[in-house]
Amino acid sequence: MKIKNRDKPLRTERSGDPPGYLSRLIAARAFRRVLRERRQIDEAIGLETAQYALSQADVSLVRAILTVSFRRLGSLRAAMASRAASGEIADAGLLQPVLVTALAQVLFLDVPDHASVDCAVEIAKRDADAKHYASFANALLRRVAAEKADILIEFTGKQNDTPAWLFDRWAMFYGADVASLIAAAHLVEPPVDLTVFHDISPDISGVELPTGSFRLKTHQSISSLPGYAEGLFQVQDVAAALPARLAGAKPGMRIADLCAAPGGKTAQLAAAGAHVVAVERSAARAARLRENLARLKLEADIQIGDATEFTGVPFDAVLLDAPCSATGTIRRHPEIAWTKTLADILALASQQLRMLEAASRLVKPGGLLVFSTCSLELEEGEDQISRFLDQNPDFRRLPIALGESDIPAEMITPRGDLRALPCHLAEWGGADGFFAARLQRIA
Repeated sequence: MKIKNRDKPLRTERSGDPPGYLSRLIAARAFRRVLRERRQIDEAIGLETAQYALSQADVSLVRAILTVSFRRLGSLRAAMASRAASGEIADAGLLQPVLVTALAQVLFLDVPDHASVDCAVEIAKRDADAKHYASFANALLRRVAAEKADILIEFTGKQNDTPAWLFDRWAMFYGADVASLIAAAHLVEPPVDLTVFHDISPDISGVELPTGSFRLKTHQSISSLPGYAEGLFQVQDVAAALPARLAGAKPGMRIADLCAAPGGKTAQLAAAGAHVVAVERSAARAARLRENLARLKLEADIQIGDATEFTGVPFDAVLLDAPCSATGTIRRHPEIAWTKTLADILALASQQLRMLEAASRLVKPGGLLVFSTCSLELEEGEDQISRFLDQNPDFRRLPIALGESDIPAEMITPRGDLRALPCHLAEWGGADGFFAARLQRIA
């Protein structure tokens, strides 16, 4: 990313700005960028803060505003529309982003209403296209603040915050009741899970999950936890920690981890004693992988290159965690629900099949091929495996046995694949959505 005018002083809040103005301005602009450019929240924040001097607390506020804005976007839009005389909000400059992000603060964040409203109105006033609607924004936001309790009751029991096309797909795949549970799970801030490689400090407040992952009870700085610098654990969702186990890594095994960054699965395989060749296309992401392994005091042979072009002597096991729509991570990245399309899913499924074919050529006779995606879509999971097996009779599915690798029974499909849903492990706080299948090359 090229930043212009690097030597120009970074913009700070000015004397005429309401307190917190700059953070709210950046939140509104980043919100617009996420939708227009289909970027991730953190990526949009990085682009918008490049020319500003913000404290870490300010950046955290921006991230909190954006996260809840996308998590509850359907409800926020409904609340706006129902309180606008025409039922619509003009597409005028920053008006819609300002209103959505301000409403998110008023309804869902523990910040003063007056600060959110005052900053939003001031942003509208200073925007060339939105300034004509500043009075409207002021009236709407103050009305919502006054009716907050009633509005929150209006939201109860309604399925507003998952786009209809996605919800309908999940209802078709999993049934309407499960789709509703998935949608509800996406509204809750997810906990942080750790994959532990050595004994964890008793000073860390958390609970061990049935799968063996450790779930923190509070949100805190990970790098400040005792044992982080020593490499005792890594951050990894409970569901994301399961696919690598299907490779059955043991000392002496040679395993290829394709699309390896940021390195969570590579670390699991290496910690089990396997010789791991980690293939990553992006040099920057490979550097991050190398840093993570260094902190964990683990080793792998890191190769920078396209997984579809990688060649090598046959491996005992190959793990392909393929690029996907990532709809299984909506509770952590709520913008995904509003930036992905069906065309994205179908294009990614086609790419995955090519990668799966390439990965299969690296597996020795009798060896294992583990395919995984953090997607809820059947095209990127069950359908993908069915298509591959139809075209590759030299592979067979090796079903996951009940109780194997501490994988919960609710996550094992009738065919023996892993299918984790956000509503699974509900009593523990849920999980990311994941799919994984284990295949074996017939000897």
